[in-house]
Amino acid sequence: MRLLVVGSGGREHALCWAIAASPLCEALFCAPGNAGISEVATCVPVDVMDLDAVVAIARAEAIDFVVVGPEAPLVAGLVDRLAAAGIKAFGPTQAAAALEGSKAFMKDFCARHGIPTAAYARFTDPEAARAYIRAEGAPIVVKTDGLAAGKGVTVARTVEEALAAVEEAMVGGAFGNAGREIVVEAFLEGEEASFFALVDGRNVLPFGAAQDHKAVGDGDTGPNTGGMGAYSPAPVVDAAVERRILDEIVRPTVAGMAAEGRPFQGVLFVGVMVTAAGPKLIEFNVRFGDPECQVLMMRLMSDIVPALLAAADGVLDGFDLRWYPEPALSVVMATRGYPGSYPKGTPIRGVEQAAAMTDVEVFHAATRREGDRLLSDGGRVLAVTATGATVAEAQARAYAAVDAIDWPGGFCRRDIGWRAVARERAG
Repeated sequence: MRLLVVGSGGREHALCWAIAASPLCEALFCAPGNAGISEVATCVPVDVMDLDAVVAIARAEAIDFVVVGPEAPLVAGLVDRLAAAGIKAFGPTQAAAALEGSKAFMKDFCARHGIPTAAYARFTDPEAARAYIRAEGAPIVVKTDGLAAGKGVTVARTVEEALAAVEEAMVGGAFGNAGREIVVEAFLEGEEASFFALVDGRNVLPFGAAQDHKAVGDGDTGPNTGGMGAYSPAPVVDAAVERRILDEIVRPTVAGMAAEGRPFQGVLFVGVMVTAAGPKLIEFNVRFGDPECQVLMMRLMSDIVPALLAAADGVLDGFDLRWYPEPALSVVMATRGYPGSYPKGTPIRGVEQAAAMTDVEVFHAATRREGDRLLSDGGRVLAVTATGATVAEAQARAYAAVDAIDWPGGFCRRDIGWRAVARERAG
């Protein structure tokens, strides 16, 4: 098969790395890709939001199957556009992608279908939002309705912090149209995890759990980011919790979306808070996580391509996957200044030496080449990923590889996997 992956981040590098290993893959393209992806796929420069251009590339290269990585083109309707051109794709339609594209839609959908999630209210008027927050008190959570690249969520510990989040989104316009409407939620106490399932419109195939680290600083301090590291499996998602996530959240969602004429096909990313009362939904994403995708691809023993095809073809029933038992852990190296303003084009050395280490892969998230030089090209730049017999061993390997990379312009958290390592030490 001739395959095209859409996107340019660490998630797409991990997908390309896994797809390139498939016996079914005759030729692999990535639009637009990055410096790391270019080692396993032919990169085609294109704006992923130029849907006509993506369709044109798929036609020009006689692509058999497109795998869409990022959320924005999914929410914009890329899969619909490809289908209209007779090109098979992995990912939800625009109508189904509303589960991520609109927090307000998602919360109202959960209310209609009895899916456990935090109490909430929706606002288009900043003064009404402020009054609600003052009445509810803190801690409280403020979210932009639309897509904000993982940065539109404020877990406010004080009323003042929540009011500042309303001001930033609704008055200051920090997130553009995404912040015109906001959702204000009750704070959920517990441990957060990411659960993934492949969905073919009716059937559900579990695809593993991971734990992301959203805050920029060690000890989960500082502002939220797109993700500073992850590990899989997530010990908090044991067999009993997984069963409840599937029975109380995933399957009712798949049935509900089908019943509402928005059948979901693709990967459903379930952000859950495992509370004392059981798992509660924090958010849905309609694509693989980043950096969760990196650790899942490292652990997946089965060929990824038939699984993605089965979801797109509606034949996941009876399909199964095999996984390596060893945990995987990924450390994100980001440009100094992220998630605020940061420079681009800072030189990075030593990536090849790091990638040559045992059980290590370095996935590129935002890099470009200028002659022989590797340069940063965004906020989150590399995802240094390793496996090991334990999370502690995977963590040690990942940080050894991080330390082999010479990048004065970058930084990382030094405590990725701390919850799982503490569990291992406690026995």
